[in-house]
Amino acid sequence: MRGNNQPDSPEANEPIRVTAAPGTTRKIIYHANVRVKVDDLARANTRMDSLTRAFGAYVSDASERREDGQWEHQMTIRVLPSRFSAMLSRLNGLGTLESKTLGTDDVTAEHADVSARLATKRALEQRYIALLKQAKKVSEMLEIEGKIGEVRADIEATESKLKTLNDQVSYSTINLSYFQVITLKTPDAPVLSFGSRLVQAFYSGWELCTNLLLGLVTTWPLWILVLVVVWSIRVWRRRRAAAEASA
Repeated sequence: MRGNNQPDSPEANEPIRVTAAPGTTRKIIYHANVRVKVDDLARANTRMDSLTRAFGAYVSDASERREDGQWEHQMTIRVLPSRFSAMLSRLNGLGTLESKTLGTDDVTAEHADVSARLATKRALEQRYIALLKQAKKVSEMLEIEGKIGEVRADIEATESKLKTLNDQVSYSTINLSYFQVITLKTPDAPVLSFGSRLVQAFYSGWELCTNLLLGLVTTWPLWILVLVVVWSIRVWRRRRAAAEASA
């Protein structure tokens, strides 16, 4: 708003950053990547269904592919942090463990900061709404409504961020990949009948004749050179014979 009677902007009282208070419950994100080689992928799929139910987990996404001599299944498992380690131990029983990486992210300070910013944005929205009720001019109303729109957009983005953090803290993530090596069989060569072999021999002979003809046509300069040499030799011999006869 503009004018001498304009109240101070509510944004002037907004804090920049808040850290977690001492004694605050830690917000920890647990995650792991596991790769296992199995003997029977179909049986491993059945076992994974049983494991997810037993640990109260769920699969957020999954994919399967066959290439390069492997039949592989990939899935993202979400499980409660209290059951994270136990489920990882059970995954070792699927087959031969190829690789495993574990990690944790302490987002306590980030969570506190996002929560504080969300509370501040909501309070700011209410102050703008109170100012809107006091506004007398259309220009003031439009300006305040614009500010409210900006604050609400910030609130939605902050809420989304906080929701993501809460989800990651509430459920740990296991990226699991297990695969079965597929033996690729070389197909046996087909047995051809006599008629098929006869037709194949005919085409092979025709192809040979065609290649010979093309070879002759391709080397025509050489044949001309040979003819010139032969003709020259014959002329030379005739002249020599005539010279010997006249001597």
